[in-house]
Amino acid sequence: MDLKKRLENVEKRIHQAALKYSRDPESIHLVAVTKTITVDSVRDAIEAGVTILGENYVQEARNKFNVLGRYPVSWHFIGHLQSNKAKYAVRLFDLIHSVDTLKLAGELNKQAKKVNKVQDILIQINIGKEPSKFGSDIENAANLIEHIVLFENLSVKGFMAMPPFYNNPEKARPYFIALRNLRDQIQKAFPDVGLNELSMGMTGDFEVAIEEGATLVRIGTAVFGERG
Repeated sequence: MDLKKRLENVEKRIHQAALKYSRDPESIHLVAVTKTITVDSVRDAIEAGVTILGENYVQEARNKFNVLGRYPVSWHFIGHLQSNKAKYAVRLFDLIHSVDTLKLAGELNKQAKKVNKVQDILIQINIGKEPSKFGSDIENAANLIEHIVLFENLSVKGFMAMPPFYNNPEKARPYFIALRNLRDQIQKAFPDVGLNELSMGMTGDFEVAIEEGATLVRIGTAVFGERG
């Protein structure tokens, strides 16, 4: 199956999952995960209809952006971001999914201010409490947002999480529910902050994530095939 057919298949599955669970398909967006994917393949994906690229590494994204920056696509950062890369991140990315500390938020705010930008961000939550993964503790999320909303050059749009990996997507469901419930709880506490985005769900479980409220699904393998 070529890239165009794989992309059409993923988009069809997203559309069907949305309708099945009485959601507007237009409210769910595919973030094509382009980590380690060549510039030529990313260009092919854009020309096939991909509109959002999800990059894990700043330097890799910079290299691709230098070649593909003229295309009308949105660039999202979905990997772990170190504070010393913040100045590059605010220049490259429309949405940063992985803000998990006040220190990182402060540096992003500082760098965004320098380029007269309000940087859209998501708060990453370590929803499975895994030591190997980044993300704020669930218990600290409200406190983190309470401080971040004071930054004039950041705009919190919602939350991101990566549940523990399972071969059975149903096992990820409780984590998707937990993230949605956390969002709903914090939205009540901060009614003026539009926490509309939930970045959750990958190739193996995105239909379950859509059922539980995902608005951004991060899909690489199902679009580009198995990485070499």
